[in-house]
Amino acid sequence: MSDPAASVKIEEGWKQALMSEWGKPYFKDLKAFLLEERKQGIRVFPPGSLIFNAFNKTPYDKVKVVIIGQDPYHTPGAAHGLCFSVPRDQRIPPSLRNIYKEMQDDIGTTIPKHGNLEKWADQGILLLNSILTVRAGQAKSHHKKGWEHFTGAVLNKLNSDRQNLIFLLWGRPAQKLGELIDPSRHYKLTAAHPSPLARGAYFGSKHFSQTNAILEKLGKEPIDWQV
Repeated sequence: MSDPAASVKIEEGWKQALMSEWGKPYFKDLKAFLLEERKQGIRVFPPGSLIFNAFNKTPYDKVKVVIIGQDPYHTPGAAHGLCFSVPRDQRIPPSLRNIYKEMQDDIGTTIPKHGNLEKWADQGILLLNSILTVRAGQAKSHHKKGWEHFTGAVLNKLNSDRQNLIFLLWGRPAQKLGELIDPSRHYKLTAAHPSPLARGAYFGSKHFSQTNAILEKLGKEPIDWQV
């Protein structure tokens, strides 16, 4: 019998932590769905090698902070497996522009000229979308295909096996997922979504300074937010 984990290209710590998920019916169905999309010639973002990029950039035992997004950007070249982030050659998305403005107001960073957040991931920030793939040009097109079960399992594992993680929950979907997190074991910071559609409700949340204050209180290295 083949090992269901063998075909999953993900950082080894995450592979072991999520071992019980790889053989579950929902995950098999999800893999079959993605293969069928490809078979039909449907463009899916991000490319297969980057679907688990958030996990590969932030190994399981290095996670200090979790930021939860929704689904990947659905325009060509923008999605690279990290929520809110885009490659350096891509235009900075509106939500990320607002994140940068809040950072500047909160901790005095300069507004970056690019939208690549890999520097955050390298410092222990898991940039997790709740849905990890999307059809080109169709936002939320892979909603309820199985990814929500998977990301729920990720949060359950972090909740039960780790302590004193910081979860930044921006917007109702992220806050709904954040209900899986026990506030007696972890820190949850909530705010409106940084999207312009929220009409500025995100501004003034000061999550960047709050996160570093918590990390310093715990004796951990604070985040260098400047990218």
